Amino acid sequence: MNILILGATGFIGSVVAARLVAEGHVVTGLGRNPVRARLKQPAIDWRRADISRMTKPADWDDILKDQHVVVNCAGALQDGLSDDLSATQAEAMLALYSAAKRSSRPLIVQISARTAGAASDLPFLATKRRADEALAASGLAYLILRPALVLGRNAHGGSALLRSLAAFPLVLPLVHAESPVEMLSVDDVAEAVSRAVSGGISGDIDLAADEVLPLADLVRLHRQWLGLPPARVFALPRWLASPVTWLADLSGLLGWRSPLRSTAMTVMSEGVRSSKTGSSLPTTPAAATLSANPSGVQDLWFARLYLLKPLVISGLSVFWLLSGLIPLLTPEKTSAHFLPFMPEAAATALTLATCLIDIVLGAAVLLRPLAKRALLGMLAVSFAYLAGASLLEPALWLDPLGPLVKVLPSILLTLTALATLDER
Repeated sequence: MNILILGATGFIGSVVAARLVAEGHVVTGLGRNPVRARLKQPAIDWRRADISRMTKPADWDDILKDQHVVVNCAGALQDGLSDDLSATQAEAMLALYSAAKRSSRPLIVQISARTAGAASDLPFLATKRRADEALAASGLAYLILRPALVLGRNAHGGSALLRSLAAFPLVLPLVHAESPVEMLSVDDVAEAVSRAVSGGISGDIDLAADEVLPLADLVRLHRQWLGLPPARVFALPRWLASPVTWLADLSGLLGWRSPLRSTAMTVMSEGVRSSKTGSSLPTTPAAATLSANPSGVQDLWFARLYLLKPLVISGLSVFWLLSGLIPLLTPEKTSAHFLPFMPEAAATALTLATCLIDIVLGAAVLLRPLAKRALLGMLAVSFAYLAGASLLEPALWLDPLGPLVKVLPSILLTLTALATLDER
C-alpha cells in the first residue's frame, strides 16, 4: 500500500515508518528538514513540507495523490517560535480531511492523546481534540490512537527528560514525584498502526500497558537502566519549579522545545493516565521496554548532557553579551590596544564594531533558528581575535589575566554546543 506519514522524522514517526517499510509498503515521509532522514532511511520517499503552512485543502492535493493511508505522527507541545499548535494540529488537519474526501479517501491514522483532564483547555490538547472530533465526523475511515507515555530505544521530549533526571548526581529532584504514569513501548504504537493498515482495527483507542508507576519509580527504573547506583528522591514543591517552568516557556518562545514547559508540567500534575477502552492490542511495560534495549555509554552521555545543553547555550550567550557590553563602559581604554597600529578614529570604530559583533552573536545564539549560525560565527570570530591579537600584540598571551588563553575554553564550549545542537 502507499502510505503517507506526517512527522516521519520524529520519535514515533520514524519507528512507524521503519515498521511499514519492513512490511513492504511504499512509504512517503513528510518533514520540515528530511535531509538526514533521507540518509538514514533511503527506502522512504522523503518530501520536505511544513505542515503548519498546509492549512488549505489545495495544499494537500498533490501529496495525497494515490495514497491509501495517512498516518499523522506530527505534533507539538506548546506554541513558540518553532511551532504553531493551531495551524499544525488543527487547521492543517481539517484541510487534510477535506482534501482526502475529494481524492482517494485514504484511511487516516491519527496519533493523538488523552484530551481530558487538567490540561484539557490548553492549546496542546484543545487543538488535538478539535482535530479528533473533525476526523470522527468526516466520514473517512479512521483510527485515533491515544498512547500513554511512549518509551523506546531512542528518546525525545518527556522520555528524554526521564533519562536526564535519572542521571542527576547524588539525588533525584522531582516535582509531582507521586503522580501516576502509564506507559508503553513505541513498538506497540507501530504495531497498532500496522494492524490499522491491514484493516484489523479502527475507531478511537487508548494505548497503555497494564501498569501504573509513580513518576519517582519510573525515574528510578531509568536510573537502574543507565547502570547508576540508587539515589534518594528529593521531592520539590511546585512553587520551586515555577522559575524553571517560566524559563522553559521563554525558551519555547525562542524556538527551543523544552519538556519542562508549563503544558507538560500541567499534564504531569495529575499524571499520565488513559481511559482504557478495553483494547486487545499488545502493550509492553516500562521494565520490559528498557530491558529489551540495554543502555550503552552513549545513553549515559545523552542523559548527562541533556540538561547541561541549555546551560551551555545560555552560558555562551552571557559570555558573548558581556564581552560586547563591558568594553563599551570604557571605550577609550579598550581602543587603546589598537592605537599603536591605527589612528584614534579607526581604533574607536574597530572597538565599536567588535563589541557589536559580540553582542549580536550573544543574542542570536538564544534563537533556535539562528543558533547554529551564531555558534559557527562565534568560532570564526574567536579564531580571528586570536590570530589578530597574536600578530598585533603577542604579549597578551603572557598577560596574568589571560585574555587570550580564556578564549580557548570558550571555543571548546562552543564546539560542545554545536555537537549537541541537533534535536532529532
